[in-house]
Amino acid sequence: MVTPTDRIEQLQSGVAPAFALLAGMQLGVFTALGDTSRSAAEIASILGVSPDRLQRLLYALVSTGLLKHDEAGFRNTTEAAEQLVEGKPGYIGGVHNLLAELWQADLHTAASIRSGRPEAAHDFSNADPAAALTFMRGLVPSGLGFGRALAKLVDFAPLTSVIDIGGGPGSALVGLRERWPHLTGTLMELPETLAVVAPLLAEQGQQVALEPGDITRAPSTRQHDAAILKAVVQVLSPEAAAKAIRHAAGSLRVGGELFISGAGILDDSRTSPAGAVFFNLTFLNLYQGGESYTEAQYRAWLEAAGFAEIRRSRLETGANLIRAVKIA
Repeated sequence: MVTPTDRIEQLQSGVAPAFALLAGMQLGVFTALGDTSRSAAEIASILGVSPDRLQRLLYALVSTGLLKHDEAGFRNTTEAAEQLVEGKPGYIGGVHNLLAELWQADLHTAASIRSGRPEAAHDFSNADPAAALTFMRGLVPSGLGFGRALAKLVDFAPLTSVIDIGGGPGSALVGLRERWPHLTGTLMELPETLAVVAPLLAEQGQQVALEPGDITRAPSTRQHDAAILKAVVQVLSPEAAAKAIRHAAGSLRVGGELFISGAGILDDSRTSPAGAVFFNLTFLNLYQGGESYTEAQYRAWLEAAGFAEIRRSRLETGANLIRAVKIA
């Protein structure tokens, strides 16, 4: 049984494993190990750091269950080898810059509540190009994972076009078109974002149409068979969210389907899922209007925009997904 004191102690110590993971990704520990066992000195030599200091992190990562240690040295667990080794198909390690930014923002929660404004405000339109590129690169792994999972869930064979609205680096389209290469993909983003992500799309080896635009102001210039709103609604005020969904409807043909996903989809109780609950705190540090919204709120916006057959589910990645079909 967990006593109140135990719970507080667990919460206080709970951030340490996450920071150990972050340090391991930032240093490249998992990639240095790859599929082999190495001593602390060997890993330190590859990374160009002190073995004595690195060893503390390595043992911490063993404690987290991401590394194993025996007489042969340290080695990746199966999960770490699949997801944290650069070059592997399931690599997500590039997300570390994004994690660092989000976790840094979380430290401002009390200040943001006191001041009534986001104390770690994220304004991409005024970001330094290099910083913006780093941020967008951090979004690539989750976008790829989402696109691949959606491609498995939905039969896109009868469709010809899909638009990713506010899709950042466009990696959701990349993941989707790996399985359905016949699809014509369009990335609709703010002009300043498109200027940053064009090199990332080239790196991912995909050709998609780029459409400058702001979904809170107007729909796409043409209609599509399917539309994606991933991690978009959660950064908007309720009024802007309703406009975005209405304009997403305007970007679809009748019978077209809208796919909404993101960390900010709450049960109507507002106490679950835990990820959406705690991202709600992150959002108040980053955005003046953004927040996690309930399923009921999404349903109301979708119905008002002419959607029906509204369904909520989870992708194999664990991400929340809301689907709706445009009927008018």
